[in-house]
Amino acid sequence: MTSTDASTKTSLTGIKPTDTPHLGNYLGAIRPALQLAKSFKSFYFIADYHAVTTLRDPIALQKNVYDVAATWLACGLDPKEIVFFRQSDVLEVFELAWILSCLVATGQLERGHAYKDAIAKGVEHPNAGIFYYPVLMAADILLYDTHVVPVGKDQKQHIEVCRDLAARFNHVYGEGVLVVPEAHISEDAPLVPGLDGEKMSKSRGNSIPLFASSKELRKVVMKITTGSETLEEPKVAEGTTIYELTKQLTPSIAAEMAKKLAAGNYGWGHAKQDFFEALDAELGPKREVYESFRADEEALDRILAEGAERARHVARATMHRVREAIGIARPIGTMRSTVSLKRSDLPV
Repeated sequence: MTSTDASTKTSLTGIKPTDTPHLGNYLGAIRPALQLAKSFKSFYFIADYHAVTTLRDPIALQKNVYDVAATWLACGLDPKEIVFFRQSDVLEVFELAWILSCLVATGQLERGHAYKDAIAKGVEHPNAGIFYYPVLMAADILLYDTHVVPVGKDQKQHIEVCRDLAARFNHVYGEGVLVVPEAHISEDAPLVPGLDGEKMSKSRGNSIPLFASSKELRKVVMKITTGSETLEEPKVAEGTTIYELTKQLTPSIAAEMAKKLAAGNYGWGHAKQDFFEALDAELGPKREVYESFRADEEALDRILAEGAERARHVARATMHRVREAIGIARPIGTMRSTVSLKRSDLPV
């Protein structure tokens, strides 16, 4: 990277649409990612092709894509400032993925944690998409001249594969063709606890929905597991689920909650109510925006299509450099403009 000015660098985030986002996604990913986006030229894409490695329901996939798009927009993503698009709308990513796959050894992919996790969970023959996942992820990143990739610690290995592939390509075909990205890992990123204190996850059934009605949201919050101390007893806030959630949402309210718990005559029900009120105050306005976007899928399609066009502009420039570097200098679009084939000219 030749520039030290963060605003001139590109950050890229992929969002896998395997389910409807919940509070854990908001606190752990959406809110910090949108804050980070203020420092970079940012690309956000909905990774619908990554989702098909595990999701085989086309109706659910379509729904999830719209849910994710509406969620991020409601939470503050500005499509005029951030390039926001569907992965599947920029087909150059698959061409680059194929080229990169010709530079990676299968042994490196066998060590990929997603593939190894599938084996460890008893999947006898994981599909090739899971095996190939790090290559497509590398193509996602390298296609847009990405400098910075915000990821959790569990994705660090995939960024290392990406960096290795970019460096290998540049070594073989010429330095500077591909940007070698850096991982942006927040070492102090907290685990967002669910209703039972375990990591919040839709699959565990312990998640808190983002855009449920106030009534439904309160009902869910009241299910959070707490201690059994009496109302009058002093209580220790640190380490409890209700306190940790409140601290991640609104630290000032959490500090006041800790004082009240320590003083006694303030029960866990009071703490849940205070958390609910803080949560509803933050999510209520976003809920209205979400419902407005979610009711207009055509508007979401337009936003994503406009973002894809902007992304495609960068992708085409990258692929022009890549094709020239490997000796495939003429992109297929140029060939089509000079060679016109009628249906009758094609072999049967």
